[in-house]
Amino acid sequence: MKQLVREAVAHNNNLQATAHRLKATREGTIGARAARLPSVSGRSGYSTSRSGNGSASSTTSESYSLSLNASWEPDLWGRLRDLDRASYANYESAVADFRGARLSLAVNTAKSWANLIAAQQQLDLTTTTLSSFQDNLRIIERRYRANLLRSVDVQFGRNNVAAAERDLRNRMLSRNEAARSLELLLGRYPSAALQSSSQLPRMKPNVPVGLPSELLARRPDLTAARLDVYASAKRADAARTDLLPSLRLTGASSNSSSASSNLLNPEYLTWSIASSLAQTIYNGGAPSADARAALEQNRAAISSYVQICLVAFQEVESALETERSLAEQEKFLRMEVEQAGLAEKQSERDLAMGIEGSTVLEILEAQRRAVNARASLIRLRNDRLQNRLHLHLALGGNFETSK
Repeated sequence: MKQLVREAVAHNNNLQATAHRLKATREGTIGARAARLPSVSGRSGYSTSRSGNGSASSTTSESYSLSLNASWEPDLWGRLRDLDRASYANYESAVADFRGARLSLAVNTAKSWANLIAAQQQLDLTTTTLSSFQDNLRIIERRYRANLLRSVDVQFGRNNVAAAERDLRNRMLSRNEAARSLELLLGRYPSAALQSSSQLPRMKPNVPVGLPSELLARRPDLTAARLDVYASAKRADAARTDLLPSLRLTGASSNSSSASSNLLNPEYLTWSIASSLAQTIYNGGAPSADARAALEQNRAAISSYVQICLVAFQEVESALETERSLAEQEKFLRMEVEQAGLAEKQSERDLAMGIEGSTVLEILEAQRRAVNARASLIRLRNDRLQNRLHLHLALGGNFETSK
C-alpha cells in the first residue's frame, strides 16, 4: 500500500497540475514585492530621413536617441508592504492546499487499495460459494434419482447455482472497476490489470485515548483558512491606507544626437527629477467603499475559518464514534459467521446422510445465511479500514505527529 501511495504522489496527473498551479502562484508573489522597489526602464531609437528638391542634390540625416526613466513610490503608510504580505500569505495558503491535495490523494489511494482487496475477497467468496452450490446440487440430483427428493428440490438447487453464477459475473465486474479506479489514481492506463493482495492491511486495534485537539491545527484546510484570514486582514489595512496621500518620485535622463558617438557624451545629456503628492479628493465614495468591502471580506474569512473548524471537529467525532460502533458490530458478526458456518456444515452432513427431517430448503437457508454473513464480514472489515483512513484524513495525519 505504501508503494502505491508513493506512486500516486509521483504520477497522479491532478496532483501534478496542482503543483504547477502552485508554482504559478509563487511567481505571482514577485509582482507584489516588485511594487515596493524602484522601477527603471530604458529606450533607444534610431531614425534616418532623406530630402530632395527636384534636380538639386538630396540630403540625408540620421538621428540617435537614448533615454532612461526611473520611478519609485515610497511606502509611507505601509500599504505596499501589506499587499506584499497578503500576496505571500495567499501563496502559503496555496501551499497548504497542495499539502491537503497530496494527503487526500494518499488516503484515497489507500482506500482504493482496500476496496480492491475487499472486491477480490468477495470474488473469491463467490467462487467458493458457487463450488459449494454445485456440490450440493449433485447430491440433490443423486438423491432425486433415488426417489428420495422431489423435483422442486432439484429446481431450488439449480436456482442457487444460477444465482451464484450471476453473482460471480457481478463480483468480477466490481473487482475490475475497483482496479480501474486505483489505476486512474496511480496515473496508469485503466486496464483492470492491477492485482491485489489477499488480505486487508492491518491497523492498530484501537484508537489512542485522549487525542489532543491540537492535532487538528496541522490540517491543511485549517492552515489555508488561517492564512486567508491573515491575507484578508492585510488587504483591509491596505485599502484603509489607500485613502491617505501617496508620494511618487520620478527621474528621467535622455540624449539625442545626429552622431551615435555622442549618445554617451555628458555634454549632450538632459535629465530631470520630480516628485508628486497625490490625494483623491472626490471619487463618488469609491475608495471608502473599497475599504469597507475589504473589511467585510476579512470578517467573512473569519466566519469561514470558524465553520471549517467546526466541520473538522464534526468529522473527527463522527469517525471516532463510527470506529467504536464498527468494532462492536464486528464482534457480533464474527459470532454470526461462526454459527452460520456450523449450521451450513451440519445441514449438508444431514442431507448427505439422509437423516430424517433434513430438507433441501433447510440446507439452502443455511447456505444463504452463511454466505451473507461472510460477505458482510468482508464489507465490515473494509468499512473499519475506510473509517480509520478517514480519521487520519480528518486529523490531518497520524496519531502522533504534530506537523
